[in-house]
Amino acid sequence: MEPLTDEKVKLLEETANKIRESIIEMLEEAGSGHSAGPLGMADVFTAFYFHILKHDPKNPDWPDRDRLVLSNGHICPVQYAALAYAGYFSVEELKTLRKINSRLQGHPHRGSLPGLETTSGPLGSGLSQAIGMALAAKLDKKKYRVYAFLSDGEHDEGNLWEAVMFAGKNKISNLTALIDRNNIQIDGFTNDVMPLEPLKEKYESFGWHVLEINGHSFEQIVDAVNEAKVIHEKPAVIIAHTIPGRGVSFMENDYLWHGKPPTKEEAIKALKELRTLGGKITSEHE
Repeated sequence: MEPLTDEKVKLLEETANKIRESIIEMLEEAGSGHSAGPLGMADVFTAFYFHILKHDPKNPDWPDRDRLVLSNGHICPVQYAALAYAGYFSVEELKTLRKINSRLQGHPHRGSLPGLETTSGPLGSGLSQAIGMALAAKLDKKKYRVYAFLSDGEHDEGNLWEAVMFAGKNKISNLTALIDRNNIQIDGFTNDVMPLEPLKEKYESFGWHVLEINGHSFEQIVDAVNEAKVIHEKPAVIIAHTIPGRGVSFMENDYLWHGKPPTKEEAIKALKELRTLGGKITSEHE
């Protein structure tokens, strides 16, 4: 991975903001979908597709590519936007989100779009899928790494914890999970629905190397991934603390935006905020 220079950070900030703008436009056009999670994960996806991942948009099935598995598929607008800006398909196609016969379904469907590694929808399954890919890499003596993006809310699912235990027991060190710790889910705040803490200690007790970061800091995202790469005796998990609805003031930290799109008027207001801020997003919550 190349060094993260100040110039590169600025470019990543600008790209993340373009992705956020596209998320708003996609959701408003579709009239359905999830707003808070995709906006909150825009920096993480930007860091991965434009700096971290070993991948080739012109050869999506390159055998030696890194694999990124999105378990919480409902935040797919951010992945679709990242893939489009990375060159996997045209940015114009983003406006077809959730439309009849669109390749951009409400949850990712492997085979519909280049760059998608799995079909996701049922929460709690992505880590198991990623474990299978990581084990395959070990059996085939391949050097690629597997990344599993998880939501905090899906940690209510029992099968996810079976996967956590399996990966720890089998020391799957070419696997890195990243948790979007935004503290909301569709019915409210995670602490009210089903408290998850102490999350770090839980993972550690199952044999994982745990890192906690600000999920909006490109430096911290990249440093955490680099540290995970040199842990050879256990899997790693990055708990990325993010702000749901990041960049749009009336959406930030409001769980009601977990599963709804903006109206035309709300989209205009959101886009005005994002375009005023440009690449540099600040928040009163930081």
